[in-house]
Amino acid sequence: MKTFEHGGNIHRFLRDNGNEEREVIDFSANLNPVGPPEWLRSVISSSLEQVVHYPDPDNSEFVQAVSNNVNIDAGCVIAANGTTELLYVLTRILPVSGVLIPVPSYVDYIKASELAGLDVRTFKLREEDHFKLPFDRFEEKIRPGELVILGTPNNPTGTLPDREGIKQLCQRFPDTFFVLDEAFLDFMGEELSLAGAGANIITLHSMTKFYAVPGLRLGYGVFPAGIVDEIRKNIPPWTVNTFAQRVGARALADREYQLKSREICRLLSEELQKGLQDFPGLKICGAGANFIFMKLTGGQKSRELAGFCERNRLLIRPCDNYRGLDDTYFRIAVRTSRENDKLLRVFKKFFYPALKKQVREKKSRALMFQGTCSDAGKSILTAGLCRILRQDGVKVAPFKAQNMSLNSFVTLRGDEMGRAQVVQAQAAGIDPDCRMNPVLLKPNSDTGSQIIVAGQPVGNMSVLEYNRYKPECWKTVCESYDSLASEYDVVVLEGAGSPGEVNLKADDIVNMKMAQYAESPVLLVGDIDRGESMPRLSESWRSWRSGSDDWLQALLSINSGDKRPFWNLHIRM
Repeated sequence: MKTFEHGGNIHRFLRDNGNEEREVIDFSANLNPVGPPEWLRSVISSSLEQVVHYPDPDNSEFVQAVSNNVNIDAGCVIAANGTTELLYVLTRILPVSGVLIPVPSYVDYIKASELAGLDVRTFKLREEDHFKLPFDRFEEKIRPGELVILGTPNNPTGTLPDREGIKQLCQRFPDTFFVLDEAFLDFMGEELSLAGAGANIITLHSMTKFYAVPGLRLGYGVFPAGIVDEIRKNIPPWTVNTFAQRVGARALADREYQLKSREICRLLSEELQKGLQDFPGLKICGAGANFIFMKLTGGQKSRELAGFCERNRLLIRPCDNYRGLDDTYFRIAVRTSRENDKLLRVFKKFFYPALKKQVREKKSRALMFQGTCSDAGKSILTAGLCRILRQDGVKVAPFKAQNMSLNSFVTLRGDEMGRAQVVQAQAAGIDPDCRMNPVLLKPNSDTGSQIIVAGQPVGNMSVLEYNRYKPECWKTVCESYDSLASEYDVVVLEGAGSPGEVNLKADDIVNMKMAQYAESPVLLVGDIDRGESMPRLSESWRSWRSGSDDWLQALLSINSGDKRPFWNLHIRM
């Protein structure tokens, strides 16, 4: 029976769990937490008309983009359906007698070599050396006429061998082929690549991990001139589809995305490592690129932890099938702050057994209104639902992460907040609190505003200055929401403008990013003619509260004969 030995198999999890349409967070696949570039959909959409033709068998546009990006002759570049395809071809075609592989390392290095009939020798990397490659001892094991495969950085340990050390090693063994797997090197800086650095150096490059498009399957290799033609002859035609070719060419030109991704991944990795370092029985063994390599030291097994995580709809990567590792090692990807926080909460329950017996931490239910545009009626609906819930005896609070208004309300504590959230708080029967509107923008010019955070002014900023300041605002937004959610049964959230505004999506802290953080369903509000019809909020809430699956349908049933304007509903303000 064929077994799949890699991470990222979310399909197996969904099959085994009935394909439930609930969020599953995959920490087993090392993908860019920034997500695919914003332009991905438009590039794929513009390529749809090409599906009636075969893909370009020469991958000309993509290969030329690679050539321009790494300053290598296009004739030395071969595109493929991921770097694994090239690995399996290389081990069959190269004129070598055997292969030397440091372990632990990517499981397919050994598998591809064994299938090719090569004599496989391994060199064990030691934990006491922090799994770094000791060049002096490793050099003693190299034989002329064989193949050496190195992960740079290595998977799963995250260690990156010294660039100059590798280069000198390759020069000292001119009769040995060196395959350098640079699949994760983009996360650390493309200037570290050794593509084209020697006549015996082959580099493999993945496009799907850094650009977060593993479903497209795309990679390439840079080969010495002496073997590139033989490799090309053994690659089947059309292995790279039209969409992947177009996306790959566009991705290599997106310098802004590349720089932004490296910085965000670095910050997220540091933040996650800080959160992991104090767990009892847990040791961080390595952290490089966009993943963290860890060991259980308290007697637990990685499969036990993986099973616990799966029951909480998280996937991690046990490393017991890596040569040179036992069942105490595992690997996790670096994901978004919200997802990393959820992993830490699940780990806390696992590593502190007493928490498993405690009552589940109180967490408010959330519902969010977003709109097709500004002034679509989000504020009125939020206020109305707050009043309905209060009438039903539910302790409810409104929340809007960021508001923009010339006028503000001053609370009893002297904090400023948006007036809409004041009305919503009154509808909920509670005192206005700046936590309900942690960020308020008061425009004072065509391109600038006074910024109010947690009720207090922090200064005047232009649009660009505010965008740079937003990460700090986001921390306050999350703290304010968590504080409210710990005190109320339900939080009704309101978005701003439209979540589809392309000029705001990248820096969004009030629409979908907030919905994700609150783990809230989203209802889209559209106004045909300023209140001609109104969803049956009372019926919808009672259905939702009772656990029925019909709550969304009830809320959206605006064409069921109820044509009353919203002000005629029985919402007793």
